[in-house]
Amino acid sequence: MFTVSGVMAEKEEQLYAKVTPRRQRQNRAGTLKHGSSLDVLLSMGFPKTRALKALVSTGGRNVQAACDWLFSHVDDPFLDDPLPREFVLYLRPSGPLLHQLSQFWQQSRVMCGKNKAHNIFPHITLCQFFMCTDAKAEALCEALQTVVGQWRGRFPSPLPLELYISSNFIGLFVDEKVAEVLKSFAADFATEATAKADVHVEPHKKQLHVTLAYHFPTNHLASLEKLARGVDVSLGCDWLAVLFSRDIRFANHETLRVMYPYTPQNEDELELVPGDFIFMSPVEQGSASEGWVYGTSLGTGLSGLLPENYVNRADECDTWVLHGSHSFLNCTSPTVSIGAVGGLFFDGQLDRRLLDDQSSVEQHPLSVIGHPMQMLQTNSQSRLPKRTLFVCRHGERMDVVFGKHWITQCFDAKGRYVRSNLNMPGSLPARSGGYREYDKDCPITVFGATQARLVGEALFESHTVIDFVYCSPSLRCVQTAHNILRGLQQDGKTKIRVEPGLFEWTKWVSGSSLPAWIPPTELAAANLVVDTTYRPHIPISKLTVSESYDTYITRSFQVTREILAECKALGNTVLIVAHASSLEACTRQMQGLSPQNAKDFVQVVRKIPYLGFCACEEMGETGVWQLVDPPILPLTHGPNHSFNWRETLLQD
Repeated sequence: MFTVSGVMAEKEEQLYAKVTPRRQRQNRAGTLKHGSSLDVLLSMGFPKTRALKALVSTGGRNVQAACDWLFSHVDDPFLDDPLPREFVLYLRPSGPLLHQLSQFWQQSRVMCGKNKAHNIFPHITLCQFFMCTDAKAEALCEALQTVVGQWRGRFPSPLPLELYISSNFIGLFVDEKVAEVLKSFAADFATEATAKADVHVEPHKKQLHVTLAYHFPTNHLASLEKLARGVDVSLGCDWLAVLFSRDIRFANHETLRVMYPYTPQNEDELELVPGDFIFMSPVEQGSASEGWVYGTSLGTGLSGLLPENYVNRADECDTWVLHGSHSFLNCTSPTVSIGAVGGLFFDGQLDRRLLDDQSSVEQHPLSVIGHPMQMLQTNSQSRLPKRTLFVCRHGERMDVVFGKHWITQCFDAKGRYVRSNLNMPGSLPARSGGYREYDKDCPITVFGATQARLVGEALFESHTVIDFVYCSPSLRCVQTAHNILRGLQQDGKTKIRVEPGLFEWTKWVSGSSLPAWIPPTELAAANLVVDTTYRPHIPISKLTVSESYDTYITRSFQVTREILAECKALGNTVLIVAHASSLEACTRQMQGLSPQNAKDFVQVVRKIPYLGFCACEEMGETGVWQLVDPPILPLTHGPNHSFNWRETLLQD
């Protein structure tokens, strides 16, 4: 990965001067519009064509993602190529139906191997691929958001689907009358896209359907049919209008995923970074010579020879960029940008682990079309306050900043604490088992407390009210929750419920025992706003050392469901403050998604920073939960290394 050069440092003051006054120009989802992001990139000296290309190539998420893309593509020979990108509009399901379809996807792949349907996540195609220039991409996204807003309350729900099976195709077809309604929506989008972005969109004219399998060996038909008949299309679903783009140059290329790093030995070879993707043309697919192939890197735009056994086949959509995901139930219709599976671009590329989709819906009469009263009822429900779940990681921890030996540096033989750095807290809660218990249950730093307070203040400024706060028993989580409530100005109104079931995967705990956590009564005595009357859903006695991954995931899902059930009808907003792993473990199955394998899970967790924050909303009365943009901006900061003025300034 490339690092930001001196250009960033030279323009830093200009950057903050540009960004700060534009806070009022944020959209409702809390992200900066392309216009302001583009202004920042231009102020940093990037040519407009390059800045636009970077924003579009990363889904228009933020300035930092665009900068990372530009610096990694500094030697890309096509960096100034004015070619447009190809866009497509799909409908994709979410919630319980998505869970069913994801299971079908996984089981069919395991039992029968990959077929053509696996190249793209489950979807209903609403239009053909069409071209749009980088300069018009933002207008295109606005066109989709406008049309989805116009169709709320008119969108057919549920979508009647019928299973169709032939010798080489299995799919779910939309009822013809309903399909005509969906085509009208696509036509409206085409009209709006032409008016706002000057593009030509051709709505899909064939029968609308979700492809489950095709181009598979005949001997797999029976197994695939059995799996397909097990998909319950009557399950709840919120259909999302999603807009994707891809690089037009690689539309017909084979997509490969880099598995192992490789350093070039010759000038014509390509450097490989695990997680990157490689595009290989159809001509090059059959021309591998002695285990070497020729391809182009998604991460850098460079081309060259690479060892064939360092890459694996990937799916076509793994490299697509998501530009918008809009719910027909959600009034705010957040636009979601999601990162790449491989980990190079987390602000634009499609992550299939988060977007395993497919279409569906109940096979009932067309009640939505035939009965206007039902549409009115759906409208009124959509205006009710939504149930929201926030999940947040704790703040900066002492042992990571100052090392495992901070305890011996700060406590004397009598157990008295004296800080040796301004970022160490001025005092620490007393522990009945002695200060050595801090070894497995460390506090947060002063800056960690500041991070948490900043998040609370941002929530306060967004007029967010937290009804219930739950947190892991780890001291760093309790302190973080306390400081978030301080920033929210709710520290005297809302008490923290300490829930052991929210503790991280116990396999990550060193030694043969769990931490000796401070009891809630002692936390309250240390002036932390803890609810001492709360009875946990999963008591400490139920936690085991070195639990399996499946046990941890099941535990997190169980306790999250029970927390939300406990709070239902008593409040709309729940905040969970726990660990980096909690953002994934507490929300994934709530969306109806299957758990990831342990390896992919760990890769996601490694990328979640201190005070990493996510939001999940319940979609109407469907029981479906969906990740949405949080009401606050992300928190980013740079490292500040230890400074000793004697060693640095008193040199001979």
